[in-house]
Amino acid sequence: MNDDETVDAEALRREVRDKYRDVALDPNGTFEFYTGRPLAERLGYPRSILDSLPDQAVESFAGVNNPFSLRHLDQGEKVVDVGSGAGFDAFVAAGQVGERGHVFGIDMTPEMVHKSQAIAETLGFGHVEFREGFAEALPIEDGWADVVIANGSLNLCVDKRAVFAEIRRVLRPGGALQFADIANGRPLPPGALRDIDLWTA
Repeated sequence: MNDDETVDAEALRREVRDKYRDVALDPNGTFEFYTGRPLAERLGYPRSILDSLPDQAVESFAGVNNPFSLRHLDQGEKVVDVGSGAGFDAFVAAGQVGERGHVFGIDMTPEMVHKSQAIAETLGFGHVEFREGFAEALPIEDGWADVVIANGSLNLCVDKRAVFAEIRRVLRPGGALQFADIANGRPLPPGALRDIDLWTA
C-alpha cells in the first residue's frame, strides 16, 4: 500500500488523542461509540469485577469486546495492555495476575495515562504502572511480557505490521496475545482509507 493510499499517520494520532482526551476528561459526554459501565456490562465483563472497581476506573472504558473471555490470566503473569486508556482492562488484568504479577498499560494520550495512574494509586495497585507511548514503539523491554492484551486500539494504528512486530518483541517466547478489535474483510471504496472520520468512528 502506498503512503498516498491511506490516512496520514500523524494526523490520525492527533485526532485519536483529541477524541480520547475528551473521553478521559468528560466520560459522560456524547460520543459516536459506547463507553463506561453499561458498555462493559454489554460486553460480558462479570458483575463481580465491575462491582469491585470504582466508577472512575470504569467510566472512560471504550473497548469493543472482552479479551479476557479468551483466557483467564494466571497468577504471577506479566502483562502489557496496548492502548490502555483509563486503565479498566489493566485493572482487570491486575486482579487476575495478583500481586506476584505485574501490568504495564501503554497509551499515547497523556490525559488517559494521568487518569489511569491516579486510579492505580487510589486502588493501592502497586503492581500496575502506566506509561505514555505508541503501539508501534512500546516502552517495554524485549521478551518481558507473558501476555499482551489490547481492546479496540490496534485498529486505530495505521502501520499494523509495526504494531504486531512490537507485540512480538515484548512477548517472551511462547507468550500470548489476547486482543479484541474491529476488522473489515471487504474491499474499501477508493479514498476510504484516507478518511480520518472512518478510522476514529
